[in-house]
Amino acid sequence: MKEYELYVPLAHNDGTPVDPKVLVQLRERLLAEFGGLTFFPQPNEGFWTFGGVTYRDEIVVYRVLSDRVRIARASFGNSRKS
Repeated sequence: MKEYELYVPLAHNDGTPVDPKVLVQLRERLLAEFGGLTFFPQPNEGFWTFGGVTYRDEIVVYRVLSDRVRIARASFGNSRKS
């Protein structure tokens, strides 16, 4: 069994908020694909440095457990494209 976490930003790169419906759709998709999930709705902060500049994001976290590693990795690869 492996644990997978998705760190989902609450705003797009231009600063506009992510539509809450997108978060609901993601939750529904994860529930359908994995049969369960844990959602951490409290905003968390993510930081990264690129080109000498430190960026900050507000994120929420979705966690799923799966023993189907290939399917999980494929699913999360598709999530990044959404």
